[in-house]
Amino acid sequence: MNVRDLLDPEFAPLAGLVPDEVTAELVIAMRSTSFLTPPQLTDAVVRTEHSVPGDHDVPVRVHRPKDAAGLLPCMYSIHGGGYIIGSYDMDDPVFERVAPKLGLLGVSVEYRLAPETPYPDPLEDCYRGLKWVYDNAADLGVDPSRIGVAGTSAGGGLAAALALLARDRAEMPLRFQLLDCPMLDDRQHTWSSRLDGLEVWNKSANALGWRSYLGELYGSVDVPHYAAPARATDLSGLPPAFVSVGGVDGFLAEDVDYAVRLMQAGVPTELHVYPGAPHGYALLPDSAVACQSRRDVEGWLARQIAR
Repeated sequence: MNVRDLLDPEFAPLAGLVPDEVTAELVIAMRSTSFLTPPQLTDAVVRTEHSVPGDHDVPVRVHRPKDAAGLLPCMYSIHGGGYIIGSYDMDDPVFERVAPKLGLLGVSVEYRLAPETPYPDPLEDCYRGLKWVYDNAADLGVDPSRIGVAGTSAGGGLAAALALLARDRAEMPLRFQLLDCPMLDDRQHTWSSRLDGLEVWNKSANALGWRSYLGELYGSVDVPHYAAPARATDLSGLPPAFVSVGGVDGFLAEDVDYAVRLMQAGVPTELHVYPGAPHGYALLPDSAVACQSRRDVEGWLARQIAR
């Protein structure tokens, strides 16, 4: 199979964005490079910075629609980047759009990155930030019964893991989980994860991301499902899910399988596969797929946060 023949021509500008071989040295360079056009932010959303105290303070950014009143639903968002790059700045354009449109409050978390900080600390950073939102819901103007998690790529993997962790610790119920092309399976044994010629996030980058995140656990049978949610055998009792992935994404098989298993466990799940789309299709925000994905996400979110 020639993967590039399956790629929608609209995504040709993304070709070669990530080289075939991804090294730790390249990751350092990638951390200082932005792949996104700086967003045009307005005063329609009021952004405030906070720090969740602990052994390591966790920065969070709160995005509140300027004219909103009362207790709002909350989307707690976790940025992508293969566990090794990225920043919560990536969430700014998302909340610039959806916070006023849907009348929700957004919270972005700046978790620590691997390999400097491997599992479980990045996940625990995310958990502490989410717990802070619950504990401070009244001061933040958040309805604690309408808080959900969201993430893209590694952020989607962390969001799925956070949903599992929140269920099992039973400290805070979640209203929804929004998983956009989530990075779920460290084993990289699916047919799609082994494809050559993938754009944006190829199998070399995927291996480096998992090796960095798991550290000494990488390649073992002892990887917990909180680190790699695809390993979870019990998906019951999780919040309603939205799972989306491109048809030319290495995560295609693991994401579809996870969505199907959520359905089998009785979890209301909406699954979207976008033909011809690579990983990170939102990097081209004006593409037909990215526009369709935004409509799908916003429609689903509106239903989840309705009273």
